[in-house]
Formats: sequence, C-alpha cells, structure tokens
Amino acid sequence: MQTIRIKGATGDSRIVVGERLANLPAYLPAGPTVIITDANVARLYGREFPAAHVIAIGSGEKVKNLDTVRAVYAELLAQRADRDVSIVGIGGGIVCDIAGFVAATYLRGVRCGFVASTLLAQVDASIGGKNGVNFEGYKNMVGTFSQPAFVLCDLEMLRTLPVSEVRCGLAEIVKHAAIADAAMFAGLEREAEGALGLDLGVVERLVHDSLVIKAAIVNRDEKEAGERRKLNFGHTFGHAVEAVAGIPHGEAVAIGMALAAVISQRRGLIAEEELQRFLRLLQRLGLPTWIQADRGAVLEALGKDKKRAGESIHFVLLEGIGRARVAEIPLGELREAVETLGLDGLAAPPGACGEVQIRSPRS
Repeated sequence: MQTIRIKGATGDSRIVVGERLANLPAYLPAGPTVIITDANVARLYGREFPAAHVIAIGSGEKVKNLDTVRAVYAELLAQRADRDVSIVGIGGGIVCDIAGFVAATYLRGVRCGFVASTLLAQVDASIGGKNGVNFEGYKNMVGTFSQPAFVLCDLEMLRTLPVSEVRCGLAEIVKHAAIADAAMFAGLEREAEGALGLDLGVVERLVHDSLVIKAAIVNRDEKEAGERRKLNFGHTFGHAVEAVAGIPHGEAVAIGMALAAVISQRRGLIAEEELQRFLRLLQRLGLPTWIQADRGAVLEALGKDKKRAGESIHFVLLEGIGRARVAEIPLGELREAVETLGLDGLAAPPGACGEVQIRSPRS
C-alpha cells in the first residue's frame, strides 16, 4: 500500500492506494456511520460493508442533482443522524460527489470518507475535495470544497468494471501525464495494453503517479484560483459534448483533450509530432478522438461552462507533452475554432446538417 496526503484548508485527506474495502472499519471513528452507495455497488460488494445504515442512490449522471441530495438529507433526518455521524461514499464518481456534497452541507459539515470503486474515481473524482451536483443543465454548478478524511483505492474492485469504465479512468490518467509528467506519459505508452487489461502492477503505478500529480497541485491551489485549473484539461469541451451526446465522462474528456491538443498545435505550442503522439495514445487506449453531435447544442453548452468568466473561458492548452498552460480564450474564438478547424479538428461533414465531428489528423 502507498499513502498520499493532501493538506487543505478544510482538513487533511489521507489517500491509500491498494487498501481493501474489508479494512474500512479501521478508518472509521467511534460513532454512527452512514454509507452512501448505488445499487450496482451494493449488489456486488454490500456483503463487505461494515455495519451501518446504507442509502442507495440511483446511477448515472441523471441522479447527480439536488433532488437526490434532498432525498439523502431526508434519510439522514429519519435516522436522527447528528454531528457525530461519519458519511462514507462507496462507489464511483457520482456516489463520491453526492456523498461529499451531503457531508459538507448536512449540519454545516460532518466527517466524510470514500472507498473509490472505479478507476476514474480513484485517480480523479474522489480526490481533491471538490464536490458538486448539476443544476439546470450546468455541470457541477452547485458544490463545495471539502476534503474527505480518507480515500481508499481498492484495486481489486476494478476487476468488476466493464472495459468502458476502465477506459474512462485511463482518460484521466492520460490527462495527468499530459499536463505534468512526460516520463509518466512515455510509461503509459509502453504499458497501454497492460493498463487496459488491468494488470494490477501497472494500474497501481498509474493510480499512484496520477494521485501524486493531483495531490501536489491541490496542495498548492486547493480552491482552483490558478494552477489547479490545469486539471480541467479536456473538460471544457468535454463537458459540452457529455451534456449534448450523453456519452460517458471519460470518453467526453478524451474528445475534449483531442480538441485542446489540436488547438495547441494550431497555436504553435506543440509540434505536429507531439500532437500525433498524443492522439495515438488515446486511440490505443480505445478512447474516442472524434464525435458527431449537434453543433448548435454543443456551442450552447460551452456557454454554460462554470469556468466561464464573462465572455471568456479558462481553457487548458498543452505546451508539450508533460506541460500545460491556462489561457483565457474569448468564447467567440472558441466557437470559431469549433466551427472551422477542418477535418483534422472539428467539422461538419457533407450533408451533416449542423453536426460536428472531431477527427484525428489524417485518420
């Protein structure tokens, strides 16, 4: 096992890579515990849960809203949960977001921890203290910064994931390497097949290295005032595509990273060779680098991004493999890029009637 720590204004977070769900009781203080999970995780792992009241929410992005939060509050009140309660989210990113948000707001804040059951949750969604729910079509518009006391990354739980979920987690691992660690990116190129096949030795290294990158950034910029914005690489356009096309988060982020890499190359920030290398890795991992979706709807969704500042948006570009910068791009320029990049970026194919595509150059 390997331990990584985040020291935040809202508390310290202990992240343990390789810890097992069965050992969760060792991380719980005396007092009542309420577990928030979803039906799939409860079915697969409920027998390993410690003695606690369990609240099972639905699954999918559709449940990540204030209605679900309200229902959890009501259940906590019915259980007479007081400030001594510990809330533990056991599941993927949506479970962790809901559990973290509830814990940060119920009775003005109670203790919280996570057992991350998906690769995406282990390398990103459960880490760093950002908890949010969607509101009126805006992604993560209502949320908090509140560090979980602990995050357990049980690698054995990844074995029950469908390959599509593994790929979604790998998209976030690519993100971390692309913005902060060229050597990690090269290692992922060498071990792409092992990562996809859930070789646990490979996966443990990738999870650990991703967490080292994210923890270091969060320790320097917990509230996303500057450097932490780099962790949004691929997410601006990715969230718009996710909202319009309804595809999984990791796939949408991959498409967003592809667009950002193309824009980076067009601006002269990365070489053509680096662009091709980046897109090849996404493709080797089975991640999409293009999409067909309604152009007008995608552009409208871009305008709803929470990173918008007036008529501009904070957009992350690559300066090379392993380096990134945050640029304030006018929304008009971003819309123009979406509309005019051509077949090696975004384009409406002949007769597509307003559809947009992302394609890798000369694919």
